[in-house]
Amino acid sequence: MNLRDKLRGLLVRLYARRVEGHLDHAQVPKHIGVIMDGNRRWAKAAGSSTVDGHRAGAGKIEEFLGWCAETDVEVVTLWLLSTDNFDRPQEELVPLLGIIEDVVRTLAADGRWRVHHVGTPDLLPSGMQTVLKEAEETTAHVDGILVNVAIGYGGRQEIADAVRSMLLEAQGKGTPMEELVEAVDTDMIGRHLYTSDQPDPDLVIRTSGEQRLSGFMLWQTAHSEYYFCDVFWPAFRKVDFLRAMRDYAARHRRFGG
Repeated sequence: MNLRDKLRGLLVRLYARRVEGHLDHAQVPKHIGVIMDGNRRWAKAAGSSTVDGHRAGAGKIEEFLGWCAETDVEVVTLWLLSTDNFDRPQEELVPLLGIIEDVVRTLAADGRWRVHHVGTPDLLPSGMQTVLKEAEETTAHVDGILVNVAIGYGGRQEIADAVRSMLLEAQGKGTPMEELVEAVDTDMIGRHLYTSDQPDPDLVIRTSGEQRLSGFMLWQTAHSEYYFCDVFWPAFRKVDFLRAMRDYAARHRRFGG
């Protein structure tokens, strides 16, 4: 690293401390959703392989969660694998699934996070289903940030699964169709989402410069704030996180009012 890069790094750290010093912890989001985008483009820019990009992105996760813990965030949803990602070439998908399994094991072993899977388990290999189940069981007692790992997740699929679950519950109770039709409302559907009993995301962060949700938590983000960052996920820094927190704190949320 040359002198210019060292000076730039020092200035970024000093700036981050300044932003952090002015951050009002009473105004930070309680639930952050993260669309961790840009692993492949980061790898291409660095002259590395796609798999290296996914590994670099995975290595950023615990660092990010540490920043969240410092700022009193209570719930974080990490989108690790979408339902659309299963269409990727096997030479990319198979290593990616292995990397994601390692991420879940690492989060569970850390001892600071309570891990919860959001997604359709049936889409996942049996080995990954086992890893997710074990992670949820071993961290159920943890009094730390609730970390939703969105794996095999799609927003439309979640809503379809919620409706299916609601119908199966009604069938099991012998509820007549006419009675069910009268009873259906947004609260009823919400109770069958993957994130039932959780607060909706206050803030959604997407890296890499893309400005779209791509199906992320379509139901829950109806009143969320969004922060789009040009930095690729593996290069996401604490100063980028703090800027997102500062931007969120400066907004006046109306919740549709």
